[in-house]
Amino acid sequence: MSYLVLLRHGQSQWNLENKFTGFHNVDLTDQGVAEAKNAGEKIKEAGITFDQAFTSTLMRANRTAKLALTSAGQEDLIDSMIAHDDLRERDYGDLTGLDKDQTREKYGEEQVHIWRRSYDTRPPGGECLKDVVENRVQPYFTANIKPLMDEGKNLLVAAHGNSLRAMLIILGVETPDTINDAEFPTGTPLVFELDANGKIIDRKFL
Repeated sequence: MSYLVLLRHGQSQWNLENKFTGFHNVDLTDQGVAEAKNAGEKIKEAGITFDQAFTSTLMRANRTAKLALTSAGQEDLIDSMIAHDDLRERDYGDLTGLDKDQTREKYGEEQVHIWRRSYDTRPPGGECLKDVVENRVQPYFTANIKPLMDEGKNLLVAAHGNSLRAMLIILGVETPDTINDAEFPTGTPLVFELDANGKIIDRKFL
């Protein structure tokens, strides 16, 4: 039996300010730091020990991974942690930095909801979730993460709401039709328990 743990970064400054963040490199808030540490404590309590950690190159995910690993008593994995651009948040394009409520006032609630939750409709100048799945996360997962899963390794992937939602589609636990309802609370580990053949037998938030 092995484990794959998906962890969305703790609250960032732009989460707090209700802004579209995307590729913009913002840091964690004090609450986000606490969430990351708490995630590590939950992982430790669950008795999960990782063989490898993956993260995004963006500060909020990278720092979350380091804080969580340290809190879990696995800081020795930080030096070998793999950070890659393909695990970054989706690019919100022209919406990046805009207040979400003001954007709804400007473009309408329905249009903004489509940009945020549609699988294949891009915001102006940005990526849709389909782009994130097909152009970035799926190729990276297939080349780098899946082989370790097949070996029965315990893995941590600390990334972002949309890159992790992409992972759910790639893992086959969600589809483009159901992904809208999948939420990733900040700093809350999602644990997949896998059998010896790599089949998912359990899925739960800690």
